[in-house]
Amino acid sequence: MLAIERRRKIISKLAVSGKVIVAELAKEFDVTEETIRRDLEKLDREGIASKTYGGAVSKNSSAIDLPYNVRENVNVEQKQRIAEKLAELINDGERLLVDSSSTALYLIKKLKDKKDLTIITNSVKILLELADKQDWTVLSTGGTLKKGALSLGGSSAEKMINSYHVDTAVCSCKGLDMTLGVTDSNENDSMIKQAMICSAERRILALDSEKFDKKSFVRICDISDIDIIVTDSEPEEKWLTFCGEKKIELVY
Repeated sequence: MLAIERRRKIISKLAVSGKVIVAELAKEFDVTEETIRRDLEKLDREGIASKTYGGAVSKNSSAIDLPYNVRENVNVEQKQRIAEKLAELINDGERLLVDSSSTALYLIKKLKDKKDLTIITNSVKILLELADKQDWTVLSTGGTLKKGALSLGGSSAEKMINSYHVDTAVCSCKGLDMTLGVTDSNENDSMIKQAMICSAERRILALDSEKFDKKSFVRICDISDIDIIVTDSEPEEKWLTFCGEKKIELVY
């Protein structure tokens, strides 16, 4: 296994459990503990993990951007469950704005049997996934390529999104807090998601259950700007009550 692939797997483990142990990783990957320590030192320098005695812990995952090829392979089962629930909400003939999250890619794969959809997205991965989908209309936002994220952004992407009005927008986030609202880790992604939410009749937020009660760096919108929240498991009772009071549909 290449070192870069091993580090990607370590990042995935950090994202899921929040910590890793040197001895356990060395045994799993069949390498020396010194090799694992070097991996963790590199992740520490990159701001992804903090080294500890005998291992490492994840830095605040809600405030950092993991590479797309890492995000795509984290919490796969949860994302697939969310995508299945999302697909049930989409009807033939709808016009959709879809962000560049890895969950959105799983959604697109679940929608392949739908007819006459129009997809507007800033995701390079989704554009490639739909390259041979003859019966759909697929529009790219254009914009500046964000290295490592396989997404397009910037003012030209925002302008393109603002020029359309669609049936449904599907966006993800890094954190959901009752007071602060919907948040993400960087301004560029946040601006794109704001534009998508403002350009849609129905606004759907897709997030795994770990994102509840989390705050990230940049605010996207109020929770009241969202119509439906789709997640992988039943939220705590306080969220059921809160969303009921705000007239936000919870799907899980």
